[in-house]
Amino acid sequence: MPKKSDVNLSRRERQIMDVIYRKSRASAAEVMEGLPDPPSYSAVRALLRVLEDKGHLKHTKAGARYIYIPTRPRHNAGRSALRRVLQTFYEGSTEKAVAALLNVSDTRLSPQELDQLSRLIDEAREEGR
Repeated sequence: MPKKSDVNLSRRERQIMDVIYRKSRASAAEVMEGLPDPPSYSAVRALLRVLEDKGHLKHTKAGARYIYIPTRPRHNAGRSALRRVLQTFYEGSTEKAVAALLNVSDTRLSPQELDQLSRLIDEAREEGR
């Protein structure tokens, strides 16, 4: 069984993972249908094999087709990716990352979203995180 890897995914690999997470399982043809400006069918199959080798996908057989399934729930994969982003761009600092998110000019948080973030911060304080 291939070892799970935290190797960065290419743009196309991320797009493929997004399609599969959205559908929860998909054949190569279904992945191709969900991709913007899709490459050839054989290129999609090759990328699916790469993602399988990297440990991000597994497959089952359904007749003559392979059905690809993520090896980890999306939220686990997201946490792993977020850790890499924190280390790579924010020196491992959650504070710097949150500050950067709050300063993104095209993102405006609603009062409800700000209240929710405030509650989460208060909970983190209480838990001593």
